[in-house]
Amino acid sequence: MTTTLTAPGLTTTGAGAPLPVVAVPQGDLLWIDESATPWLVAAMGPGLDIKPLRIDLERNEWVLLLRAAPGVGLPIHYHTGPAEVFTLSGRWYYREYPNSPQVAGSYLYEPSGSVHQFHTPADNTEDTVALIRVAGANVNFNDDGTFHSVLDAVALRYLAGLLAEAQGVESRWIEGAETGFTSHPAAFTS
Repeated sequence: MTTTLTAPGLTTTGAGAPLPVVAVPQGDLLWIDESATPWLVAAMGPGLDIKPLRIDLERNEWVLLLRAAPGVGLPIHYHTGPAEVFTLSGRWYYREYPNSPQVAGSYLYEPSGSVHQFHTPADNTEDTVALIRVAGANVNFNDDGTFHSVLDAVALRYLAGLLAEAQGVESRWIEGAETGFTSHPAAFTS
């Protein structure tokens, strides 16, 4: 893991006016070139690829791009915190709300406690790509209601590191409160 920190000090405006000392100074702009970041293929299952953009272990928040092939879905899941989804291309819906499809340009807010199952229609003519921000965990269940898994920031970081290593790619994302970047494959190190 590579982390770059700047020592605390005075920050000034572009005109040179002093600003209060900040708790976590930011010496560099934190950004990801999405086009240079490889997809982690089948990260969430067949036809469900991800690009982690930010994984914050301390706040248990994560931001990623999801690419879903036509006709795939995720297990039914319960959100312990809020989630936000902005659809960039394609079409998807929650099986519980088939008359509310999300298409390119749709923004969806999910409050804590939401329960639903993500699905892309088999007749989609393109992959569905969505920007997803989650706070907390997704508690996933099988179709029969039995426990499947938990996906939170810790699990996602571990999974992304393992997949990057297994797929021979370098996946880079913004680490949470460390105000730095992590490059993988390095599996799960801290």
